[in-house]
Amino acid sequence: MKTVTSSVKSNSFGLLFADFKEITKARLAVSVVFSSIAGYLLGATEIDFWAIILLAFGGYCMVGASNAYNQIIEKDLDALMNRTKNRPIPAGRISVNKAMIMAVVLTVIGIISLYILNPKTAMFGAISIFLYTSVYTPLKTKTPLSVFVGAFPGAIPFMLGWVAATNDFGVEPGTLFMIQFFWQFPHFWALAWMLDEDYKKGGFKMLPTGKKDKGTALQIIMYTIWMIVVSVIPAFGFTGRLHLSIVAAVIVFVMGVVMLVYAFKLYEKRDNPSARKLMLASVSYITLIQIVYVIDKFI
Repeated sequence: MKTVTSSVKSNSFGLLFADFKEITKARLAVSVVFSSIAGYLLGATEIDFWAIILLAFGGYCMVGASNAYNQIIEKDLDALMNRTKNRPIPAGRISVNKAMIMAVVLTVIGIISLYILNPKTAMFGAISIFLYTSVYTPLKTKTPLSVFVGAFPGAIPFMLGWVAATNDFGVEPGTLFMIQFFWQFPHFWALAWMLDEDYKKGGFKMLPTGKKDKGTALQIIMYTIWMIVVSVIPAFGFTGRLHLSIVAAVIVFVMGVVMLVYAFKLYEKRDNPSARKLMLASVSYITLIQIVYVIDKFI
């Protein structure tokens, strides 16, 4: 009997943990934490592992809270779309009240964790939650400009790490912010291209022209070019303590060109497979560029 009881508890815990990961979008949250740690390593003069732990923990809590609030607000719309109808709230596995308690607790714990690092880090973390839940989320059914608004909280993590390490906001974290800001447009629009039919079921207006057309593909190309330009600027000595060697700049530039090629292929073919390749290329780009920046600093 004890074995059966413990097995039931284990299964219940496993299901609860799975729902927690889904409502906080664990994969996305981990990628955000990765960006924050990369920013911290770029800004730090001495590595404090306790600070990294606080940044990672607080960052996950803030992203998790944002995603939980988002799923509470969009619960009825999520139920209409194939990719979201099995999320914990629309599927009935977690009630709105429980999700709200979870989101509030994550918010408080996250802000406290980041505040221990320094007040500026906590402030930017709080701003990201506010923009994501109170501005970006409601705009998604109103206008494609929601993607522009959403790019602001989405660009904070890389910058946040630098602020956590230095307690300062200047040209260096501003540059990191701009890299991730411009990157989000080709990344998200490629994703929105693939999910356009599903998004329309929920009434979301995510593509800039509202269609999977040359206009959208052209904007993807333009933002990709801006992303490449901003990504190599630190090699020219305009960004304070944020430096990039010529070799690293060439590597970053080549990676950007690869992503640009996929953007042109989407413009040419305008199909979902091309959008998927661009989306995957964008994920690789933002991860690799952060690794290149960090390695370049320490060698």
